[in-house]
Amino acid sequence: MLKEYYPYEYVKSVFAIDYKRLWELGYRGLIFDVDNTVVHHGDDSNPKVDHFFEVLHKMGFKTCLLSDNEKSRVERFNKNIQTLYVCDADKPSTKGYEKALELMGVEKDKAICIGDQIITDIHGANNSGMASILVHFIRLPGEKRIGIRRYVEFFVMWTWKHRKKYRYRLGDIRRKK
Repeated sequence: MLKEYYPYEYVKSVFAIDYKRLWELGYRGLIFDVDNTVVHHGDDSNPKVDHFFEVLHKMGFKTCLLSDNEKSRVERFNKNIQTLYVCDADKPSTKGYEKALELMGVEKDKAICIGDQIITDIHGANNSGMASILVHFIRLPGEKRIGIRRYVEFFVMWTWKHRKKYRYRLGDIRRKK
């Protein structure tokens, strides 16, 4: 039952992923959650994030933002990036994931979903038949309060760490320093 919630991989941040390796593995589409995955909740994009997406696009990746946020929030974040997006996605429903794949023109076995929440991002990707990468959620220094879902996620990740066949299903995708 819990395997529906297990990510293929777990890394510290979107910047800790070896995207060259993902390309070598045949992935061509990257679906990103926005809040607490790429930036802290509610923040705009910044020069580091803008450059990050520019590099991904130059590598040949198609990207799409998949967010439960409303259009104005996603458009504000996407202002400098100018990538595809699906807002009001109702994750973990598979409809948003299917729409993202359609927009990118990528088959699900060539796409990876990258997000910070197991219950929405990872569960939705798994139900859609896509590989998934969980990133540690972004917290501001000194931020102590986390939602109850995060405690459920800690339990799921504890079980994931003890189920070897579900870990590291993409191989070594961590960026070398």
